[in-house]
Amino acid sequence: MSTSLRTDYPLPTAPTYEDVVAAAQRIEGFAHRTPVLTSRTADARAGATLFFKAENLQRAGAFKFRGAYNAIARLPEDARKRGVVAFSSGNHAQAIAYAGQLQNVPRVIIMPHDAPAMKIAATKAYGGEVVLFDRYKEDREEIGRRLSADRGLTLIPPYDHEDVIAGQGTAAKELIEEVGPLDILLVCLGGGGLLAGSALAAKALSPQCCVFGVEPEAGNDGQQSFRSGSVVRIPVPTTIADGAQTTYLGSRTFPIIQALVDDILTVSDAMLIDAMRFFVERMKIVVEPTGCLAAAAALNGLLPAQGKRIGVILSGGNVDPRALAGFLTA
Repeated sequence: MSTSLRTDYPLPTAPTYEDVVAAAQRIEGFAHRTPVLTSRTADARAGATLFFKAENLQRAGAFKFRGAYNAIARLPEDARKRGVVAFSSGNHAQAIAYAGQLQNVPRVIIMPHDAPAMKIAATKAYGGEVVLFDRYKEDREEIGRRLSADRGLTLIPPYDHEDVIAGQGTAAKELIEEVGPLDILLVCLGGGGLLAGSALAAKALSPQCCVFGVEPEAGNDGQQSFRSGSVVRIPVPTTIADGAQTTYLGSRTFPIIQALVDDILTVSDAMLIDAMRFFVERMKIVVEPTGCLAAAAALNGLLPAQGKRIGVILSGGNVDPRALAGFLTA
């Protein structure tokens, strides 16, 4: 396992760690500085010292609020008046809706019709105009581009956006500032915004830290892309990690991941359910399936971790109570 910065790809020019720092200043007082949780039981199971960054306790229930608030705050005044449009399976949707509400910016959210009902309801409750689509038959990006053109809205995608990436990186920045240098950082991976931003922060604050993305086995487009050196597209994967049902990495996230990430790991849905159960039973917190990706890798020994200091980002806690009950009693 490498412990130094990879140099076989050119480093991206933007965003940079300086953008992460600027984002942290911009969102201060609006995004929660979420707690870092520890568990002796988890440490014993992993054979390492684990630090869980609890983004399940973030505003709107996930790390996505960081990037959403930062991206909207960066808009010029004329664009803010017209409003924004976003597409998301749930957490980015809620984040844009809430961040836009706080900044008095109109927002339209494109969501799959089979997104968790709780996430659709929360997005509407935050004042977002929800447009539903069929993720298996329709292209959410095409719908977003059309609405942007027809209504003069600024499109803010869920991960492939410089200000979104910079905002997401503030979670890892806070984690390392609080606990000190890490040997390993495990990050949930969907489209790559959180992983790219986290890698920027980790390599700046803890240069010897190895950064790993973790995605579902059924949706390993990131792993395929990372190992082949080019973006691989896959069909919509079938997994309980609905926030990671992405089909390819972004054109902005992929170069950062190539340059700064050490590898991409995968976990099964069974491992995610086990991790959810662990958090409920032993740590008394609710973490959604996607939010458990990084933790599942740590708790199931997918890395040589003995004696290491490992940061684990719990990316969100937005899971329907009935679905949670089903997972825990399966």
